[in-house]
Amino acid sequence: MYLGIDAGTSEIKTLVIDDRGEIVASSGAKLSVQRPNPHWSEQDPAEWWQALLQTISDLRPKVGERWSKIRAIGLSGQMHGAVLLDSDNRVLRPCILWNDTRSAAECRELTAQAPELHNISGNLAMPGFTAPKLLWVARHEPAIFAQTASVLLPKDYLRWKMSGEKLSDMSDAAGTLWLDVAKRDWSDTLLSACGLTRDHMPQLVEGSEPAGKLKAELARQWGLNEDVIIAGGGGDNAASAVGIGAVNPGDAFISLGTSGVLFAVNDRFRPNPDSAVHAFCHALPNRWHQMSVMLTAASALRWLCDLLGASETTLLAEVATLSSAEQRSAPLFLPYLSGERTPHNDPLATGSFHGLTHASQRASLAYAVLEGVTFGLADGLKVLEEAGTSLSSCSLIGGGARSPWWAQLIADVLNMPIVTHQGGEAGGALGAARLGWLADGGDEAIVCQKPPELKHYLPDAGRHHALQKRLGHFRLLYQQQLEARALGF
Repeated sequence: MYLGIDAGTSEIKTLVIDDRGEIVASSGAKLSVQRPNPHWSEQDPAEWWQALLQTISDLRPKVGERWSKIRAIGLSGQMHGAVLLDSDNRVLRPCILWNDTRSAAECRELTAQAPELHNISGNLAMPGFTAPKLLWVARHEPAIFAQTASVLLPKDYLRWKMSGEKLSDMSDAAGTLWLDVAKRDWSDTLLSACGLTRDHMPQLVEGSEPAGKLKAELARQWGLNEDVIIAGGGGDNAASAVGIGAVNPGDAFISLGTSGVLFAVNDRFRPNPDSAVHAFCHALPNRWHQMSVMLTAASALRWLCDLLGASETTLLAEVATLSSAEQRSAPLFLPYLSGERTPHNDPLATGSFHGLTHASQRASLAYAVLEGVTFGLADGLKVLEEAGTSLSSCSLIGGGARSPWWAQLIADVLNMPIVTHQGGEAGGALGAARLGWLADGGDEAIVCQKPPELKHYLPDAGRHHALQKRLGHFRLLYQQQLEARALGF
């Protein structure tokens, strides 16, 4: 039995799989995000730990007597977050999250201070990454920066709480901008540009390797053996890739969670920072991956639901009743509620509805949101193709994968077959459990099999053609936003 823990932005998820790879039980605990100032996004790491304890308490009776047979734990987590600890391992401030965009000026500073940044890290300096956050802290909270003895990523803070070890894996570390992604090692040059050294960083392991053991006291509290190991784990998307079986070159998937990701596996380091494509290490050895990343995806639908006081189930059902004519006349939606990464690298981009009339109903607004997020995925696919990555089909995972209607829309817009899988909504938690299994000696060919397919969605050529006109208008609206901003509006 293997336990997977996914430290997401909106939820801590846990699940247990058996040695056949079957999901035995799962649990989750919701998290809140604090936004005390414009462009800020923070969480208290103590809330993660309490949420984890809650999910373990809920999960344990679901598993029953087999719970004590858990041999290893895998970790997955939201990337780029900065957990700052002092020399006594006290948390110095709330964690600055991946969708926090306050450090735009520090991105320019880092790029100027480290001309080798793009070649070493394979990525542009973006406010979501960890390194600019530390420059921001050094500038605006110098007393906290001076006390900082360790910098941990969110899942690795949970590892430290569980094991007392400060370790991280290659995939998560690649999202800091401090990793030499080709060499899979910390870069002294990039650390120095932020006033840091290797002493501030956790030790590095591959995601499928053992990386600490559960503390004896905690093992007793949780009803587990004291020899339970903790795997290196992975950043949320790399772990999700392991969960969906995207582990070989050419494999690809789309993740619709708080953010939206198009992930493609590579057999070598293939950076293309000019197009804001991310190039990171995979959670498995000797593999890398490229990603296009939207900052707002399924979270845009949740935002609209909160605004309208309606459930996602209700709105999705209403969208499914719209005629083709009603879809063509629906407003257009720019999904940049938290700025945007790929392809714009624009923390100041904003969301908007365009084309509202008296005839606009909430179903047409919901359609516009789903379509706008899908158009953002199309922008990501375009730059991946320009970076030399060719995809013939994609798996679909995450919360958005529960909507057959949305899956079909993605197939039609991208003009690509889309496949959903059993357990696809489990995402990083399933991949984390699989990484735990690998760390316990599991055979990759067995552990990382693709889950059974649920459904194929084939693109409709006529609908694809009709949607291209709206996609062109969508892209024009962003350019007009840029022009308006240049004029001071």
